[in-house]
Formats: sequence, C-alpha cells, structure tokens
Amino acid sequence: MLPKGRSYDAIRAAFRWRVPERYNLGVDCCDRWADGSGRTALLHLQADGRLHRISFDALKADSNRLANVLRARGIGAGDRVGVLLPQLPEAAVAHLAIYKLGAIAVPLFQLFQEQALEFRLADSGAAALVTDAVGLPKLAGIRDRLPALRLVLSADGAAEGALDLHGQMARASDDFAPVDTAADDPAIIIYTSGTTGAPKGALHAHRVLLGHLPGVEMPQDLFPKPGDLFWTPADWAWVGGLFDVLLPSLHHGVPVLAHRMAKFDPEFAFRLMARHQVRNAFLPPTALKLMRGVPRAAQYGAHPRSIGSGGETLGAELLDWGRSAFGVTINEFYGQTECNLVVSSCATLMPTRPGWMGRAVPGHEVAVVDPQGHPLLPGEVGTIAIRQPDPVMFLGYWNNPAATAAKFAGDWLLTGDQGVMDGEGWFRFIGRDDDVITSAGYRIGPGEIEDCLLRHPAVAMAAVIGLPDPVRTEAVTAVIVPAPGAATGPDLVAELQDQVRTRLAAHCYPRRVIFEDALPLTATGKVMRGELRRRMMQEGR
Repeated sequence: MLPKGRSYDAIRAAFRWRVPERYNLGVDCCDRWADGSGRTALLHLQADGRLHRISFDALKADSNRLANVLRARGIGAGDRVGVLLPQLPEAAVAHLAIYKLGAIAVPLFQLFQEQALEFRLADSGAAALVTDAVGLPKLAGIRDRLPALRLVLSADGAAEGALDLHGQMARASDDFAPVDTAADDPAIIIYTSGTTGAPKGALHAHRVLLGHLPGVEMPQDLFPKPGDLFWTPADWAWVGGLFDVLLPSLHHGVPVLAHRMAKFDPEFAFRLMARHQVRNAFLPPTALKLMRGVPRAAQYGAHPRSIGSGGETLGAELLDWGRSAFGVTINEFYGQTECNLVVSSCATLMPTRPGWMGRAVPGHEVAVVDPQGHPLLPGEVGTIAIRQPDPVMFLGYWNNPAATAAKFAGDWLLTGDQGVMDGEGWFRFIGRDDDVITSAGYRIGPGEIEDCLLRHPAVAMAAVIGLPDPVRTEAVTAVIVPAPGAATGPDLVAELQDQVRTRLAAHCYPRRVIFEDALPLTATGKVMRGELRRRMMQEGR
C-alpha cells in the first residue's frame, strides 16, 4: 500500500488510498494467492514441536468447506459468528469463511470465562460459534441464556451441544462462491473495554484491513520484503494479533508463524524466533520487558528484520536493549480498536526519538484537539484525534448509537488519549483521559471487573483502578468497601481474585486488593476513580 520513497515526507506526499467499491476480506487474504503453487500461508508450530506447513490452496479449500457448512445450517450474510480459538489454523480458516459468507466475525479471547463470554455472545446475537475443547465447558453454563446461538462447532470433535468441525467440513464441498460484499459492508465486531458499564462492540467493515496496511508496513520497516515471516505472541482474538499481523501478512502473501502459547515464556520466545528465523515481529511492551530480563539475549541468535511494538511508550533504555538483543531498532506504533495503527515510527525512514510515538502514518490525518474538536497548536496538550472519513475507522459501536456519537467531535474521532504534537508532526503520548487500565498489553475496562466483584456477598462497593507497575505498566487494583460483618483477610482477597479469574478473565483479575471504609464519590454517587488513584499513589499504596 505504501508507495516507494526515500523519506517519510516523500512517501506521505505520494500516498493515495486504493479502496475498491467491492471488496471481500476473505477473498483478499486467501483466494487470490491460492493459485495451485502451494505458496505457504501458515507455519503451525504444534505443542510437540512439529511444524505443520499450510498453503494458501489448503486455506482456500478449508474456508470454502466451512462457509458451506455454515450456509447449510442457515448462517448467512449479516449473521454474527463467534470465534473462540487460540492461534490455530482453524481460527484463520474460521475468519476467512465468515468473511467470504458475508457474515460478521466476533473474535473471543480464550482466557474469557463465562461472564465475559455470555455478554459478548448475547450482545452480538451470535448465531454460531467455532471453538474447541477449552471453550466448550465455559459455554455449557451459559448456553441456555443464549437463545440466538443455534450452532456450535468444535475443533476437537463432537461433544454435547457441539458438532465436529472437521467432520462437518470433510463432508462439505470445497467449491464456494464468495458473497459479493461492498468495502463498507460489516465484517467484524471487536469488543473493547470502556470506563463505565459493559464492553462495547466496535463494528468494522471489510475495508478495515486496507486501512491497516500502511500502519503495518511502516513500523515493520517497509513490510513486506522477500523472505519475510511474521510472528506475534498476541492472541488473534485481539485487534493487535488479527489486524497487525495475521490478516495483513496473508494479504501480502507472507507466511505467519502460529503457536498456541498458554503463557508467555520470554526465553522460549527467543528460541522460537531464532529456530524458525522469524523476520518480523509484533512484541507488546510487556513481552519486551520480560525478554529484557533474560540473560545474554544475543546468544539465542534471533535476528529479525523488523520489530514493532505498541500499547505504551518505549523509553531509550528499552530501545537500546532492543538494538543489542536483536540488532534492530524497535519501532513504536499507536492506535486503538476503533481506529488502529494511525501513528508510527520507522527507523528506515527517520531517526527514532525516545519518548515519542512517531508521526501520522501516510493516509491518516491525526491531530491533537480540544474537547470541541478544534486542532491545537504544536506543544499544546489535548486529545489525540483522527479525522473522518478514514478506511481504518470503525462503522460504530454495535447497537450503541449514543456511545458512537460520543466518540466524535465534529469530523474528529476522539481516542480518549491525551497527547502533544510538535512542530515536525511527532506525537507524544501523555496518558488516558479516562479510567481504562493498560496492563501487560491489554486495555482493561474497570466496569466489568467491578460488576463481577460486586456479585460477592462480602463486597458492598468496589472500584477498580490501575496503579503503576514496572513490568505490566499498570497493575489491576481493586479497592473494596466490605459488607458489614465481612472478614477482610487473605482468604477474602483470594476469593475475590479467583472470582474475577474464573468468571470473567484471567488477565483481568486484581493483582492487588485494598480494603477501605469508603470510596470518593461525586455528588451523584459515582466513584471518582481518578481521585482514588491519586490518593493511593500519594500514600504509596
């Protein structure tokens, strides 16, 4: 997508969006490369260490079979289909099939537990779900509360209430005519956490992939180049794993290394990158910090061509370590689920500036604005914003027009992040202007966790905040007002942590639980999380 050029300014001046009127994400990422040549699409590193090579030809045949299975069961254009799978070939096949069918994918993180899954499946009105033996037990307890869900397919074979995914596909034809979708037709709902209430489903069109391409190519030092192979530890259920790595790589015909990593192991990550000669990587800041703790990193022999990272600002120390460990400058990028990859650095085109995220990716108009959407002068602090229309921008929040309207000020989409831009167009991230927690690369909304905690009989009130953490950026912290007579000891702390871990999601559980007699409230009774956070930090809690 990016034109050739020797400088950022030259590339930005020459850039033009090329978004056709009719466009299908599944066809673009698969069928156009399935020419019978056996071109590699995925390298699946299995748990036993064996490497399974999957061609674009096989991806096309399998996604066509699954599209036929879904259609035969009454799933069609506009229907929502959940994908509750880790980094497996079946996850890629499911996404491609859903897009070709004209249906709408709903990616779901495998660490989600019953409460998180129930909300997302119910809110989206998912008619079908593709999962495995890990996901099925979580579904069992909520299935009767999901009346729209009429089909469940399991990658690990048939079970009660679920059909055998591979068995169904084996009996289906590999001939399928993809639905002729417009570029603006809906393709995917990605749920994102907010500061209040339940998560919101960001609805994106098929064109969202095209909108991502410049923002993938720039931090990956003008990706693709001959011999490239992309890997990320980020789950494909998140926008970072799916649209920063998997789908852009398939669009370019570049193979992706897939591996089901139950828990991030920094030493294993070095070995994996070296053994499989990973050339391109998206490594979240927390992964980089954990890898930095591995002694003598250079001994593993990982020599990528490019590394991109996003989610928090990288400092000079981490950048220097990256050069020593990998021999490359780590490029920082910025975006959010609703409008991703709009700012980036690129060591190939311009010197890195520690503490600054980068400049606007060609094709995107990014500014720092006041609350009314008026661009501010260089050096003035305000909200980072992106001007519409923009191909990477979401269509709106699923079934939530009020939240969609609140996201904009005039023509500007407001990210909710405070920042500053200098006279050369470089952006510095200052911080969130809301209470979303950034922890271990995840953006976590406090509302869902508070709701989960309040279901415990020993909790009268709960507020969830992020407190500084040297590895995770912020540690999820629960401040609890106990119910009268409740015993506030280690047992209750463990119970509350386990309740969030088992009912909501493991990455959301509060690593710290603090008991207080009262919480700071507004005149209307709302918890003042910002004040609570300031108080805790002042007290050194």
